[in-house]
Amino acid sequence: MLDRQMRIWIDPPLNAMGQGLAKTGMTANGVTLVGLALGLIAAVMIAVGNPFWALIPLLISRIADGLDGAVARATQKTDFGGYLDIAADFLFYGAIPFAFVVMDSSANGLAGAFLITSFYFNGTSFLGYAILAEKHDMETAAQGQKSLYYSNGLLEGTETIVFFVLLCLLPAWFAPLAWVFGTACFATGILRVYGAYQHFNTSGDQP
Repeated sequence: MLDRQMRIWIDPPLNAMGQGLAKTGMTANGVTLVGLALGLIAAVMIAVGNPFWALIPLLISRIADGLDGAVARATQKTDFGGYLDIAADFLFYGAIPFAFVVMDSSANGLAGAFLITSFYFNGTSFLGYAILAEKHDMETAAQGQKSLYYSNGLLEGTETIVFFVLLCLLPAWFAPLAWVFGTACFATGILRVYGAYQHFNTSGDQP
């Protein structure tokens, strides 16, 4: 919900940094993999009981997640780059809740399973919508130029990052926060399915 507004503020500095990285020979895919590695390091730090210090690699990984697109725009965008970016994002989004479950499975297990299930459903609704949007030649630049069609929703990348930061700052509150955020994720997915029904429910769209 907040991604569109955030892009107004973050795109100019990210584009400048991306151009600088491109001049050094860094590739967009390389930045994506560095960001993923940092995100997984943050997950490991959470799993072993250091969620506060995990904020450092976690936040840097999200900066890298924005920088890979900036580097691509400064060099050459590829379909594989967009594919790698979304795959890395989904792995990161699943790894952080899983890390909190590993840290304290008795307190966080049920809420963590609910949260990851909500991510799974929300992600599927997002990717399915993107496939149909491509089929119908739909385009949007509301969240920047992307390789996939980014349908908006109640919860997007900005809200998820804020949520992860809250979890790291308040690890004892993981369970209640996960129940609330997971419920909102399910609502986002349901609304996206309803939006797909409105846009694509014609006889010619049946598989």
